[in-house]
Amino acid sequence: MKKVQEEIRGIVGPNKNRVEGRDLDKFNYLELIVRETFRIHPPVPLLITHFCTKKCKIGGYDILPSTTVFINTYALGREPSKWENPEEFYPERFENSDVDYRGSYFELVPFGAGRRICPGLAMGTTAVKYTLANLLYGFDFELPNGKKFEDFPMEEAGGLTIHNKHDLILIPKKHKWD
Repeated sequence: MKKVQEEIRGIVGPNKNRVEGRDLDKFNYLELIVRETFRIHPPVPLLITHFCTKKCKIGGYDILPSTTVFINTYALGREPSKWENPEEFYPERFENSDVDYRGSYFELVPFGAGRRICPGLAMGTTAVKYTLANLLYGFDFELPNGKKFEDFPMEEAGGLTIHNKHDLILIPKKHKWD
C-alpha cells in the first residue's frame, strides 16, 4: 500500500484537497494494482452465459448446438499455464505487458469481451481508480488492535460475486504532510 500511496502523493502533491479525474492516467502503479485485482478477484466469477448456435471445437472439446457455455473468469485469472504463481497478488506482473481487462486478451476478461463486453466497464473502472486514489491520497490505514496487514486472512467466500470471508475493518487516519 505504501508504494501506491507514494506514487499518488508524489504526483498530486501536498497542496490539493483530492485527486482529480485528470490525474488518473498518471498513476502507473495504481493501474497495475487494478489489473492484478481484476485478475485474481474478478467482479463476478462467471460471465453471462453464451448459447452455441452451431457445432464447434474449443480446446479439443466438441461443443454441440444448443449447448450453454459459461466463461469462468475466476479460473482464467488463476490459470497456471498463463500466470506465474497465479495465487500470489503481484501487480508488477503487468509491467511491460499489454494485457489488460478491456477484453482484448482472453487470459483476463473480468468484464467479458467483444459484443457482449460489459457496457459499464469504463465508468466502473474509472470509479474504482478515482475512489481508491482519493482514499490512498488522503488517508493512512491501520488494522484494529495493532494487527499487521500481512496477517489478515485472505480466504474467499464464493457466490454471485467473490468476496473476502472475513470482514476487513480499517481505521483511517488523515494523512499528515511533513
